[in-house]
Amino acid sequence: MVGHVVALDFGATSGRVILGEVGPDQLRTATHARFTNRAVSVRGCLHWDVLSLWQGALDGLTSAIREVPTVSSVATDTWGVDYGLLRDGQLLGNPRHYRDERTDAAMERVQSLSTQAEQYAATGIQFMPINTIYQLATDAAEKRLALADTVLLMPDLFTYWLSGARVAETTMASTTGLLDVHSRQWSDTLLDVAGVQRELLPDLVVPGTRVGELDPDVAKQVRAESPIEVVAVGSHDTASAVTAIPMQPENAAFISCGTWGLAGVELETPVVTEAARTDGFTNEAGVDGRILLMRNVMGLWILSEAVRQWERDGDTISLPELIAAASAVTETMPVVDVDDPRFLAPGNMPRRIAEWCTEHGLRVPANRAEMARCIIESLAQAFADAVLSASSLGDVPVQKIHIVGGGSLNRLLCQRTADRSGIPVLAGPVEATALGSVLVQARAMGHISGSLDSLRDLVQRTHHPVTYTPQ
Repeated sequence: MVGHVVALDFGATSGRVILGEVGPDQLRTATHARFTNRAVSVRGCLHWDVLSLWQGALDGLTSAIREVPTVSSVATDTWGVDYGLLRDGQLLGNPRHYRDERTDAAMERVQSLSTQAEQYAATGIQFMPINTIYQLATDAAEKRLALADTVLLMPDLFTYWLSGARVAETTMASTTGLLDVHSRQWSDTLLDVAGVQRELLPDLVVPGTRVGELDPDVAKQVRAESPIEVVAVGSHDTASAVTAIPMQPENAAFISCGTWGLAGVELETPVVTEAARTDGFTNEAGVDGRILLMRNVMGLWILSEAVRQWERDGDTISLPELIAAASAVTETMPVVDVDDPRFLAPGNMPRRIAEWCTEHGLRVPANRAEMARCIIESLAQAFADAVLSASSLGDVPVQKIHIVGGGSLNRLLCQRTADRSGIPVLAGPVEATALGSVLVQARAMGHISGSLDSLRDLVQRTHHPVTYTPQ
């Protein structure tokens, strides 16, 4: 029997509300809201405009219910690592943005108590200054954490507002650097190191858990006339995206490409070797107990931020025209290290790339088309390197690379990733994250059944990727 569910999909630069229609031989989606997710800087601190995101979600959910009053469930996914501080059920302030540069002192303090190698052996999580463990340690040192009685990771905050249930979903929890990758439980040792009381963090739930019905006040706002279940899905957006990739994990790699590019392979058990740690790989939880061995690559953020700078300079940029111009560049462009920390914060990306090239004795791109080509070549090389390293570390003989998310629409990026890796690329589906949420919800609600492979088979039968052959 066909059922209807709603995915609230919050990416780091935009949000979407997507209605899914799902049955044993049916998987369709319709977008009911799309809105910008902007960072807001106040007195030198970078925040998420979380209330604007919430209103966008409510507007989209209202639209979806208006079209299909029999919607059975709703679920949320977001970007990783960030969180809200609450007391007595009230948010204490807008959550801080992971690009806010505030964790240096906390990183030194945490690593004086537990080295990067020790943390990796326990959590399998790649070291990054944005990791939740360092953000929470900063809040603890600056006495903000003492004001709170609950810490909710971003998708869990929206789940709480939807249902009143305080939970921590495991795929999102695995991004924190505080979840033991072996036991899939909070690490008391690392919580102590960060200065975080265990009582601040809710109990863990796995994807597919029905956490409760839509709160009556929310139901009234969205004009729901029948009960709607709130479901925990793979609430880290990468986990949901990988769920909807029609791949065979034993011989395929994935790249979930949006603001960030997450490139790797899906495994049954984590890889926490010293080689994996020094090569920058992370072991995050996937749906149905899988492990996503992957490297965080900077992603389309660099290109988007370059476009924003050109627009700040007063020009109107058409992204399709820019990509077409980049495709026509015949000169060999320099390949920059897209994971250099200088590219993490908002700002003048073309100038930073030019400075990087000058420092490394490389020719600086001469115009916008060359700059865009430089960025795309650099991303393609980073993706190819990550896939080949993941293949070796995870002992997966990769024969196909699946690219999903917004990056799957960038034909030049897909082709150059195939060229630089020497492996065919299959691009799509674009809205893989929302599809993953829809599939897990539909299974939880009984609209479909089966294993993760069965869910992917449904995607395979209803969505058709574009193939790029190495040139």
